[in-house]
Amino acid sequence: MEVLTYVLQGILALMFLMAGFGKVTGSKMHVEAFTHWRLPQWFRVVTGLVELTGAVLLIVGYWASTSALAGSLLLGITGIGGLLTHIRVKDSFKDTVMILFLAILSFVVFFLYLL
Repeated sequence: MEVLTYVLQGILALMFLMAGFGKVTGSKMHVEAFTHWRLPQWFRVVTGLVELTGAVLLIVGYWASTSALAGSLLLGITGIGGLLTHIRVKDSFKDTVMILFLAILSFVVFFLYLL
């Protein structure tokens, strides 16, 4: 079970490192997405910083399990916010499925650490 937890943790860390870095640096895709969601651009940067923080906590969590707990919970809650954002603007399931998957994966990692 420990190997599964570490693999899922690594996938989450990589996904949120990429997403957070794109948001903080202002990639065209993320700028357009936040415009579509009717959210201010400063919130894009804040969201990116939260995602990067969660990813770093997951990486540190390989050595300190409480960091992985905190990181996975932070990213799970962030995922719920992203999911609600997609629902608010009535995005298609295709546009929503990735954040749904990442939120579920975050909570799976969280609960695996609780076991």
